[in-house]
Amino acid sequence: MTDDAYERARMAMRKDMMRSIVTEPLLSRIQGRSREQFDVIIELNEFYGDGLEGALAVVEKQAKLWKVRFSSVSNYVFARLSADRIRRLASASQELNAANRRNDAVVYRIWEDSDIAVTLTRSLTTVKADAAQRSFHALGQGIVWAVLDSGIDGSHVHFAEKQSVHGKIDTLAIRGPVEHRDYTPDGDVFAAAVDPSVPVRGGAPSALVDRLGHGSHVSGIIAGHWNTEEKEGLLVVGTEVRDVSGGDRDDEKPIVAREALTSISGVAPLAKLVSLKVIADVTRTDDHRQTRGQGKVSWVLRALEDIQRWNQYGRRLLVHGVNMSIGYDFDPRWFACGQSPICSEVNRLVKSGVCVVVSAGNSGYSSYITGAGVEESSYRNLSITDPGNAELAITVGSTHRDMPHTYGVSYFSSRGPTGDGRRKPDLLAPGERIRSCAAGRERERFGRDTSTPVSVSDAEAGAVTTAPGMTAHAPEGTTLSEPSESAERALERGMVLYCEQTGTSMAAPHVSGAAAAFLSVRTEFIGQPERVKSLFLMNAIDLGREPAFQGHGLLDLMKTLQAV
Repeated sequence: MTDDAYERARMAMRKDMMRSIVTEPLLSRIQGRSREQFDVIIELNEFYGDGLEGALAVVEKQAKLWKVRFSSVSNYVFARLSADRIRRLASASQELNAANRRNDAVVYRIWEDSDIAVTLTRSLTTVKADAAQRSFHALGQGIVWAVLDSGIDGSHVHFAEKQSVHGKIDTLAIRGPVEHRDYTPDGDVFAAAVDPSVPVRGGAPSALVDRLGHGSHVSGIIAGHWNTEEKEGLLVVGTEVRDVSGGDRDDEKPIVAREALTSISGVAPLAKLVSLKVIADVTRTDDHRQTRGQGKVSWVLRALEDIQRWNQYGRRLLVHGVNMSIGYDFDPRWFACGQSPICSEVNRLVKSGVCVVVSAGNSGYSSYITGAGVEESSYRNLSITDPGNAELAITVGSTHRDMPHTYGVSYFSSRGPTGDGRRKPDLLAPGERIRSCAAGRERERFGRDTSTPVSVSDAEAGAVTTAPGMTAHAPEGTTLSEPSESAERALERGMVLYCEQTGTSMAAPHVSGAAAAFLSVRTEFIGQPERVKSLFLMNAIDLGREPAFQGHGLLDLMKTLQAV
């Protein structure tokens, strides 16, 4: 490197490290665009001599002078300003700071208020992911997250390559040696049908087929994005309402309907996802026997081992995190609580530098038969399932999607402590009626005719909860269909793109997405999952419930980012 090149590199590094009142990427965007308008977040100086109220009064006076509309929350002011006015605000504070008059400066930071959209469930707002996206540009860029589930619908528009308000999205485009893999017996059938002379990009094609719909829904909460320019939105959300007109029969058909949607986003929309299929999405009774909605511990262990190999056992992290919205009721006579093979491998993976987020389970309210032979239902403690019992995993319970302080812990959410007395779950996140990607049977249940209710019979649903193996934490659904058509074609034919699901399965990916968003901004914590977990727990919001119910409380991404 020449002396000139070295000096330019050194100055560039110094420039990057310099403090600035106007933060990136806003600082770069306003260069040479003095008259262009930008939506901004103005963070007021908490050390202003007259306090935050005085600082807000100064800003309000200036806004009236400029005839600019604004709103405020706490120490943040939201407005649309020209690049020239942004610079003027920044320069005024910069000059006061340079003159050692910090208490006279009104503005502390000016952030970009990006034109982003969140899910209509408002669950991103609940965990403050929307604020983190605006203030810290915490979008998951550069982070890779593995989803151990029933696969991901690779044709879904939510994950497709496109430009969005967040930036370029291509959720499933991963680089080797990491690849999408199918560990189910049905995956072998898929592989045998592939022409060996045709190179396969990205790994097993069957890993990007999800006829169950669970894995795609989970994945859509973590990453990806979709929006339409239609002002009234498109009727792409399928919803179900209980029909109370015909009595209390258990076989009552739900009323299905469509709702309009203009945009929806994952918690970390720019993160990359790796589909590791460990839950069967179709039942087979032949030599490739498997049961829809179930997996085997061995399939999960194989997936965890592949992640270790790709990461060179911690030497080079290519996969930064794992989401496991799966679980099973372990038998403590086989292994001590938290010491089963799957828990041990989860702990080992965390020690190698990978964040592992798992669902707590949906056994918080269950039925049982009394000694008199009477069936009763009640709340149940010590109901955390494996791998949620793993000490180093972030085990996530469920709360209401937008009113967690009012409703607290979801009635179905599994409760701690663990069987050996450790505090679990670790966190709560929204898990009730969460909207995300519809695929497979979760899409088919709404059909193409919005006026016709879809029935779900016991035979179609397929009771799998009592069979051995691992059961995905998903409500039973409708008939199984062939692999879904392309999302664009489905939209044209009136198919739903999104639907609601409930369970701790939906809570866990909120935390996975938050961890991916956090690591994309605080990159110094990549490879330090135990510190990441500690930060999330220390900055959780106490909902005032029992620790065995709520853990450390509600996930708060914004507070965690501000803590470091």
